[in-house]
Amino acid sequence: MRALVVDHSEAGPVRFADVDEPVPSAGEALVEIRHVGLNFGELNYVHQWPVGAVHGHDAAGIVVRAASDGSGPPAGTRVAVGMAPHSWAERVAVSPASLGTVPEGVDLAHAAALGIAGVTPLRVLRKRSLLARNVLVTGASGGVGRFAVQLAALAGARVTALVGSPERAGGLHELGADKVLTDLAETGDRFDLVLDTVGGPLVARAWSSLAEGGTIHLVGYSSGQETTFPAEALFGFGEPRSIATYGDMTPTGGELTDLLGLMAAGRLSAPVGLRGDWQDVDNAVRALFARKVHGKVVLDVV
Repeated sequence: MRALVVDHSEAGPVRFADVDEPVPSAGEALVEIRHVGLNFGELNYVHQWPVGAVHGHDAAGIVVRAASDGSGPPAGTRVAVGMAPHSWAERVAVSPASLGTVPEGVDLAHAAALGIAGVTPLRVLRKRSLLARNVLVTGASGGVGRFAVQLAALAGARVTALVGSPERAGGLHELGADKVLTDLAETGDRFDLVLDTVGGPLVARAWSSLAEGGTIHLVGYSSGQETTFPAEALFGFGEPRSIATYGDMTPTGGELTDLLGLMAAGRLSAPVGLRGDWQDVDNAVRALFARKVHGKVVLDVV
């Protein structure tokens, strides 16, 4: 079967290859993949995976063989695959714990946009009450950012979306952002929670805008830059502020089910900024790296 595998050459980060068919264990379902969801991190930092490995973590498709131990959905079920390795292939063997059943009325391609981009902000935003809180989402025009804006607004937060340029601000008010900024200097607000996808100097600037008792959750570092704090910045009186890292790779089935339920109810939309054929993966990767995609890239497996 065909798959997208890791490529460390200049032609990379991924290439097509013929690979062996997956052999599911007793606790794995065999899923025929119809759509794959690309993420900036797994493509930009492809050196973290071995050459030739089937790449990708997010997809959607149809169960063609249920797990033989009786766990998980039956054959014929439409499913989203989230944070499950080796997912960018025509067929994958995956634990039911990493699957979410796609309800009727939810586009299977949109379900492929969940996974890393949807589960990450859901897990972070569930860590504290957001009702009437000020929440800042950096890199808000990306896949994680657009889900984060929607979910924070659904939780009752006052949401500020920070983007890199005016051209990347489109649609964020409609998703629930109260304010859309291109520079933190444009506001004097103090934030109870910052969900940061950018890293670099922006983290230090966000720290200076953090309210007493507030937290910055670091969920990405798309800037690739270092963060330097002024000597006095990390000292202060009042309720302690904090910086939290993110690295939760536990199974995503429960969160996928919750997100798909919100999509079925019309309360959450999938931020698909580019849809195409997986044969055009090279063009899709270039568009993603050039910051030309507002939201997620979803490619059809044909």
